[in-house]
Amino acid sequence: MEEKISVIIPVYNDEKYLKQCIESVLTQSYRNLEVILVDDGSTDATPAICEDFRRQDDRIRVIYKQNEGVGASRNTGLAMATGEY
Repeated sequence: MEEKISVIIPVYNDEKYLKQCIESVLTQSYRNLEVILVDDGSTDATPAICEDFRRQDDRIRVIYKQNEGVGASRNTGLAMATGEY
């Protein structure tokens, strides 16, 4: 069995490119992965986009938090990751 990979994507007001980013990850040939979207307090349509993808694919998890910056968002995602890599 292939080992699980966690893909952590910190997001903040990324509505313009977020859909393309998530679709790029999901269309990879490697299927045993989880995608963790960490919304760092977005004020645009980013949360709605995250929820749309979460509802469509059970490999996607979404975490919402107050704005603390990209480093804190990565660390939050890392704490929630369940993959081997």
